[in-house]
Amino acid sequence: MAAWPDLGLRARLLFAFALLCVVTATAVAGGMYVQARNDILQRAQDAAVQAMRSRLEAVFPLRSAAPDAGELGEIAGAVANGENDTVAVYHETRSPAGPGRPCLPFGRPCRQGLDPGMIPQGLRREVADGNIAWQRVVWQDGPQLIIGAPLLIAERGQKTRGSGIEVYTVHSLAPEQRSIDRLAASAWLIGVAALAFAVVLASLATRGVLRPVRELGHAARLLGQGELRTRITVHGSDELAEVAHTFNNTAAELERHVKQLREMEADARRFVADVSHELRTPLAALTAVADILDEEAARLPEPAGRAARLVSQETLNLTALVNDLIEISRFDSGVAALALNEVDVTELVSATLRVRGWTEQVHTDLPPAVTTRLDPRRIDVILANLVGNALRHGQPPVTLHLTADPHWITFQVRDHGPGLDQAVLPHVFDRFYKASAARTRSEGSGLGLAIARENARLHQGDITVTNAPDGGALFTLRLPRRADAPDGGPE
Repeated sequence: MAAWPDLGLRARLLFAFALLCVVTATAVAGGMYVQARNDILQRAQDAAVQAMRSRLEAVFPLRSAAPDAGELGEIAGAVANGENDTVAVYHETRSPAGPGRPCLPFGRPCRQGLDPGMIPQGLRREVADGNIAWQRVVWQDGPQLIIGAPLLIAERGQKTRGSGIEVYTVHSLAPEQRSIDRLAASAWLIGVAALAFAVVLASLATRGVLRPVRELGHAARLLGQGELRTRITVHGSDELAEVAHTFNNTAAELERHVKQLREMEADARRFVADVSHELRTPLAALTAVADILDEEAARLPEPAGRAARLVSQETLNLTALVNDLIEISRFDSGVAALALNEVDVTELVSATLRVRGWTEQVHTDLPPAVTTRLDPRRIDVILANLVGNALRHGQPPVTLHLTADPHWITFQVRDHGPGLDQAVLPHVFDRFYKASAARTRSEGSGLGLAIARENARLHQGDITVTNAPDGGALFTLRLPRRADAPDGGPE
């Protein structure tokens, strides 16, 4: 039964139909066979018993109440009538064995010489009690019916008493057995024909059942792939048609909800982009004011100086957030494009660290003369995010390792801090995700790593993160040596 769930629906339906047919045909044919067999044997048995009774009447009156072997032979011959193997027994005396075919074990002759020793003891006891009895047995030449009967003596007053003479005759059931065998063969033939018919019927039935099921599976796959306009043609009004109606209604509702969600998402992205762009002008003015406040903060009284420095810092943070939102909105709207150039990657990494003053804080392993075709501005953003994240949240030393092969270049940035909690790893690149059990809360916008991954994917590469075996977070940036501009973007 363990393999049953592995079978397809078609195979299971065929198996169920065939099993039902076999069980039904076996029950019907078996019942008919048993009933016909019993009827055939009963009729043969009744006819043989009635014939023996009729022949027993022919031996009256008995010439002697204590017959010898010769008289017993005459009685046996009269009862046998030249057709059956018969023996007459009186106490220890029996009718003599005559010539005949060997029908008993050990080659003993049986015509008019049936060996009483071969007669079942239960049958002999029944006859000795004064009853006509019979029993079916199987000998070497097939099934036989042994019939035993006592001979009665009529006394005065029409009373009868037992004479002590027992007559046993053997009636062959071979013709009846042949009839039964033909009946069994017919039952098997009917069963095989019924099984073949059931298989054909099951094939037709499963075809009608599985066609809509296959259509439903195909439509479900299309729906899962984003083809929300997928519908199923409804045939008839049965349960499968009801399933098709339900699927179509569900698909229609899903399409409507997805359309609403997409519209809401587009509105939200457009809102973020519009707000970000609108904030750039006032932020430019605030940045200029913040620069002045920074210059004057040292000459202001302490509360005012601290407030001036705080305003300046938050203005810078707000400017960075707006710039990140604008960058994210470009990715979401699909307008982000690569400006590809042939770049010396080693020089690009060195310039990124030098501009930000990280040259002394980061240990680098950069092979010389690694050139590739990529967008240097976006790679600078990626490396700045990865290295800055390691410097802010990890522990020294921070290392940057570059490897290259004919098809790919790989950057590995790691720190030697406590690493990232396993629950945090799947969410590191989520937007606005800043909480971490292993590190302090970030002061950034929570968009830096998300933007870094988008830039990597724009190059047909990717960024992954894991914990190094000996401690610390390990970020791996993998890029193709020859990135192509997506969607026909500018190069």
